[in-house]
Formats: sequence, structure tokens, C-alpha cells
Amino acid sequence: MNRNGINWKVTTLLILGTILILFPIYITVVNAFKTPQETAQSILALPSQLNFTNFTTAIEMTNFFNAFKNSFYITFFAVVFTLLTNSMVAYAIARNQHKKTFKFLYYYFVSALFVPFPIIMLPIVKQMSAINLTNPTGLIFLYIVYGLAFNVFLYVGYIKAIPKELEEAAIVDGCSRWGVFWRIIFPLLAPMNATVGIFTALWAWNDFLLPLVILSDRSHHTLPLVQYVFQSQFGTNYNLAFASYLLALLPMIIVYLFAQKWIISGVTKGAIK
Repeated sequence: MNRNGINWKVTTLLILGTILILFPIYITVVNAFKTPQETAQSILALPSQLNFTNFTTAIEMTNFFNAFKNSFYITFFAVVFTLLTNSMVAYAIARNQHKKTFKFLYYYFVSALFVPFPIIMLPIVKQMSAINLTNPTGLIFLYIVYGLAFNVFLYVGYIKAIPKELEEAAIVDGCSRWGVFWRIIFPLLAPMNATVGIFTALWAWNDFLLPLVILSDRSHHTLPLVQYVFQSQFGTNYNLAFASYLLALLPMIIVYLFAQKWIISGVTKGAIK
């Protein structure tokens, strides 16, 4: 660290990390607008002119709008029901953690964070097939359930810092326990709800493995699955592949750019509390 307070070792590592992250994005964007001939000449060079034909062709070949509709449907309802259900579970645990049953439930949920998905993948497929839920509805249900472990961990720490006196005052005024949660607790969870909602949206939108093993009908395929099929069929045409990847990434990149302040504030407040 020099006299100006700059730690050059850390700064250099940050610069290298930024380049490492931005370089694949640069390759994707640049080559999505190139012709195959330009890509063959140089994968790093800028295109001589913007070629939007790759995007229109990729949209047609991947049935992009159907996949986009499926991804949006799954992501939207996964986020909504995750916020509603996971916050209620966490509230019940946080306010009753002095009891052995709820304390056990808390550690039971947290321990699920250490279970690798491939270990339980086959039983999940068998179970979902047995109850005829190898469809988007079943996938939404799985996102809600498998997000429970991490979300309870976040919510419980946040809820425990909310003064119980607020709830006691509301009960004295005639509010039911149900009313206390929805009128007092849930509005106070706004920063954590934003964090959980954004993480769930990014997970559900970008996830590949769960849709791959659960969705049996091609018409239900999400954007990540479409990219997999697209790459397997047109692996030699990287320009179409990059254009298709960019189309799939763009919605979540936009969401993250606008919502990153909510993620940072939510995690920070949760850590402080």
C-alpha cells in the first residue's frame, strides 16, 4: 500500500478478475454480430458491420419466444410463491427457535445446503414422474422447496432482529397472528424479500440441470435447455450460438443491472442485523 492508500496488490487482482469475467462476454457480443467468415479470420476483432441476421435465424431455429414464455412463467411463479411460503416458514422458526422442534427444523433445513443435487437427482425424477409433475408446475414446486434451505437461513437471521414488541403491540390491539405477519413482519422484510426474490429469479431463469431432468415435453423447454439443443444441432456455427446465448442472457443482465442495489442493501442489512 502506497502513501495514497491504494493497495496495488488487491487492485491488480480486482482488475484481473474483472478482465476474466468481461472477456467471455466480449467474445459473445462481438461474435454474435459477425459472419462465419469474419469469425474464422479473428475471434477477437470487431465486426466490420453489425449483422442482425444471426439473431433472427437463432430466434427461428430455437423457437425462442416459446422458450422465453416458459422461462418467464416458471421464474415468475417460483419467485412469488418462494417469497410467500419461505418467509412464513422462516417466521415460524425464528419466533419459536427456543423450542426443540423448531430448532431441529432450522438445522435440518440448513443442513440441506450441504447435500449435492446429483445425489438426490434420480429419486426426484422418479417421484415427480410418479405424481405426473414432469412439467413447469412441478418445476416451480421444486424451486420453492429447494430454495427453502438457503432462504430460511437468510430470513431467520433477519427476523430475529425485528423487535417482538411490535408484534405484541399489534396483538394487544386485536390483530391475529396471521395479521401480525402480513401487516407488520412481511412489510419489514422488504430488503430481504428483494434479495431472496432476485436470487430465486436468477436461479430459476439460468438453471439447466433441473429443467433437463424434469421437463419431458419439448414444448415446455426453457431458454437454457433450448441453448443446449441449439448447440448440439448447430455446434459448428458459433455466430448463431453466440447470438442465441446473448438473447437468453440479456433479460437477466438487465434485471441485475437495475436490481443490484437491492441485492447489496439486502445482504448488508441482513449481515448487520
